[in-house]
Amino acid sequence: MANNVMFLEKECFSNRIKRNAINLTQDMLRFKGNHPNPKFVFLFGWFLSLASIWLPPLVAQSSPKIQSIHPKNSTGYSNSINQNNLIRVGAERTGQYLPLIRGKKIAVVSNQTSTIGKTHLVDSLQKLGIDIRLVFAPEHGFRGDAENGAEVLNGIDAKTGLRIVSLYGNNVKPLASDLKEIDCVIFDIQDVGTRFYTYLTTLHYVMESCAENQKQLIVLDRPNPNGYFIDGPILNTKFKSMVGIHPIPIVHGMTLGELASMINGETWLPNMIHCPLTVIQCENYDHNKAYVLPIPPSPNLPNQNAIYLYPTLCLLEGTQMSMGRGTDYPFECYGSPWLRKGSFLFVPKNIKGKALNPPFLNDTCHGVLLSDFANEFIVSYQHLYIEWLIMLFNECPDKNKFFNPFFSKLSGNEELKTQIMAGNTAEEIRKSWQAGIEKFLTKRKPYLLYPFDPSLGLKK
Repeated sequence: MANNVMFLEKECFSNRIKRNAINLTQDMLRFKGNHPNPKFVFLFGWFLSLASIWLPPLVAQSSPKIQSIHPKNSTGYSNSINQNNLIRVGAERTGQYLPLIRGKKIAVVSNQTSTIGKTHLVDSLQKLGIDIRLVFAPEHGFRGDAENGAEVLNGIDAKTGLRIVSLYGNNVKPLASDLKEIDCVIFDIQDVGTRFYTYLTTLHYVMESCAENQKQLIVLDRPNPNGYFIDGPILNTKFKSMVGIHPIPIVHGMTLGELASMINGETWLPNMIHCPLTVIQCENYDHNKAYVLPIPPSPNLPNQNAIYLYPTLCLLEGTQMSMGRGTDYPFECYGSPWLRKGSFLFVPKNIKGKALNPPFLNDTCHGVLLSDFANEFIVSYQHLYIEWLIMLFNECPDKNKFFNPFFSKLSGNEELKTQIMAGNTAEEIRKSWQAGIEKFLTKRKPYLLYPFDPSLGLKK
C-alpha cells in the first residue's frame, strides 16, 4: 500500500504542506497534534514569550475596522452569522419578501437550517403575523433528526402545531390537494453544492408542483459552501434518481436560487412547464467567499471539514467502503475491514437520528482520518479527489465487488466506474469531463446571481 498512497508523486507540489497532504495514511502523514517535535515546541514557547511582550502594543495600534472572531461551538460551526463577513442570507432580508406574502396562505419548505439568526424561519414569520398553513419536510425531516435515507413521515410539529407533509419517502412532490388552499410556497433550505445532495431534487419537485398548480414559489437563497469550483461528470439522464435529476456536474458551483432559475430557463420541468418564481438573493456574497454554516445541514455533515470532503467522499458510498457513518467522524474519514494498513481504526454503531444500520456495523474498520487533509489541501485543490477511488479500487482484494449499483447513480453515468476498472489515471478521467463542464459553464452564465472568478479559489 505504501507504493500506492504516493500515487501523485510525479505531481508533488513544492509546498511542503500540500506535498505531505498527498500521503493518504496517518503513519505517513503526521497530522496536527500528533507527536510534536520537541525542538519545535521549545522554539514555539520562546516565540510566545516574546509575543506576550510585543503583542499588546500591536493590538493597541490595530485598525478598529478589524472585526472580532466569534467562538465556534463544539460542532465546528459558527455560533454567529456575523462571522460570515456580513453575508446576509435571503431569509434575513425580510423587507424583500414580506410584502409578497402578507395576507396570503403560506406553505414553507424547510428544515433545521431555515433560520433568521438563531430563530427558525417558521417561528419568525408567525411572530410577524404571516399565515403559515403547513410545512413540507425534505430528507432528514423538518427538525433534521432523521437518519440518512430514513423515510420521513407526515405528522404534526410539536412546537408549532403545524401540519408536516413529507417530501422524502413514498411521496417526493407536493400534491395538488396539499396546495389547494395555499397561495404561495416559500423554500428555504441550506444546500452544500453537490448534485447528489437531495435538497436540490426536492426543490425540483416543489417547482414542478407549483408550476402545475400555478402557485407562486419564493426561494430564500443561501450561500453554497462548495461554490468556489466546478467538477465531475455531467449526469446522463438515464441515471436520474433522487440523488441526481439534472444534467449538471457533481459539483456545480451554484446556489439553489440560481439553480431554480436555471431549471425554469432550461425547461427542465416536465412538458416545458414554468414555475412562477421569485428568488430573494443573498447580500454581500460571491462564489469565492468562504461561508461557515451556522447549523449542520444534515446529521452526518457535522462540521465544515465534512462539507469540504463530502463531494468526493459521497462517491465512496457506491463502493465497499465506510465514510464514517455511525462514528464521531462522518465524512471526515474512510475505511473498511479489508483496508488493513490504515492506521485510523473505527467501529460503526447505530446512532439515533444519525446512523441506522451503517456500513460495516460493529466491525472494526481500518482507514484514514481526513480532517487535516480538508484544512490543508482539499479546499485549495478545487477538484474531486478521485485519486482515492482509484487507490482504493486497486487495494480492494475482490475488485468485482468494490462497486455497488448505487455508484452509477451517484456518478451519474457508467463511464466513471468503467474508467477506474480499466486503469485510467485521474488526469485522464478529468480530461474526459472537460467538454461537458465547458458546455455547462456557458449554459449557466445567464442564471448566475453572484460573481465568480475560477482563478481565486476559496477566499477565507
